[in-house]
Amino acid sequence: MRICGVELKGAEAIICLLDHNNGAFNVPDCRQRSFSVSQSQTTQATRDFQFAFAKLIEDYKIEAVVIIERMQKGKFAGSSTSFKLEAAIQLLELPVNMLTTTQMKEMIKRNPLDVSIEDLGLKKFQQPAFSVAYAQQNREIHGTPEEQE
Repeated sequence: MRICGVELKGAEAIICLLDHNNGAFNVPDCRQRSFSVSQSQTTQATRDFQFAFAKLIEDYKIEAVVIIERMQKGKFAGSSTSFKLEAAIQLLELPVNMLTTTQMKEMIKRNPLDVSIEDLGLKKFQQPAFSVAYAQQNREIHGTPEEQE
């Protein structure tokens, strides 16, 4: 299964693709590492983002998207633009899941990865997007920690 992990920060969607076939993980090359949206208050900017993201999904045959969940209120709440980007992604015709950072850490703790981000050919800023994709892949393979008990 090929998953696209997404971290939404401000007006940017940072992505990482992760493939799992025959018991092996693979990070395929991708033409884009992030999507930036300028003038997020315009309808056209949101449509352009959604079109570009959908084209990436189609071109790389991505089967699911997983997004790091952001807080809606409080000091560490996500920006309004990030929630618009999330909605644009969720309206695409494929499964979109949300994982909290706690869920991510729990899945990675149960199934640690013994390779560095640099060894995978990723940039440091893609670490959270990779982590959420890896956690979701493990969730698909092994189930949630509650299901394992």
